[in-house]
Amino acid sequence: MQRLSSAVMISVLAIALGGEFVSSAYSATKVPPGNRSASQPKIPSSSVSRTRATNGSFQAKYEKIRDLIKTNKKLQSGIKKAAGKYGIDPIHIVGALVGEHTYNVDATDTLQTYVIKAISYFKEDIEFEHDGENVMEFVERPEFAKCKSIKASYDLWACRENVWKATFKGKKVDGKKWPNDRFGRVFFQPFYAGQTFGLGQINPLTALQVTDMVARKSGKKKLNAKKANEVYKTIIDPDTTLIYMAAIIRTSIDSYKKIAGFDISANPGITATLYNLGDVKNRARRAKAKSSMPRENYYGWLINDKQKELESILK
Repeated sequence: MQRLSSAVMISVLAIALGGEFVSSAYSATKVPPGNRSASQPKIPSSSVSRTRATNGSFQAKYEKIRDLIKTNKKLQSGIKKAAGKYGIDPIHIVGALVGEHTYNVDATDTLQTYVIKAISYFKEDIEFEHDGENVMEFVERPEFAKCKSIKASYDLWACRENVWKATFKGKKVDGKKWPNDRFGRVFFQPFYAGQTFGLGQINPLTALQVTDMVARKSGKKKLNAKKANEVYKTIIDPDTTLIYMAAIIRTSIDSYKKIAGFDISANPGITATLYNLGDVKNRARRAKAKSSMPRENYYGWLINDKQKELESILK
């Protein structure tokens, strides 16, 4: 029997493991730590408005989430455990937490508050729907036929989102006018109280995309869009939100390495930027087309700027 080369053996092993981690033998350009921009890119007006509405400041919000991580040993332990399970540096999870709670929402004072919210959501009768049409009924329309054969959760939901953009977003289909808005906002925001939830500020659609990886790596039950309350409970509960954060970040690192040829694992500002923006595989494809090193946005810039301080709070 012919002996397989080490590269082939690594590829076979990666497939056998579900392809969730990209082989270290895969050639990629290392993106170094630090910011490429000398000064912070402009912060969106929506983020500025939210902060002003609460008479707060970005600095105060930054200090609040930083101190929550620094003083809560259970949270620190959860961050390190989730990071270890998914093969990433804990600073990537810290960066996503700090970015979300500096620019999007204020950190809740105690993790127990999130637990209480998770329980309340679990009891609610919730559906992911728009104008009376459940999202799982919606994706059974013939326009989504090309997505039916896709098994991987990320690629399946990405396909459905692409069909939404191309066929329904802002258009009139079968006599019905569809909103000119994101798929996640139209179908996955039943309370109109924000698009993201919990400590990790995770979008339900994003959680559904990485649920395969979480099931493989953490043994958690796969999320199902038909059971919206379970999705909400999962992304709000601090114990599970950290796992999903790690899976989202792992997906970003793997996608940029495999698709774009960039290893972003040493730059938490880039992973934070992608956590903020989402749609990582399409962004990786655009990065490949440009053949230029990825650049941090305003959100990721803060994480790189504060990296040493943020790393010190976990020691």
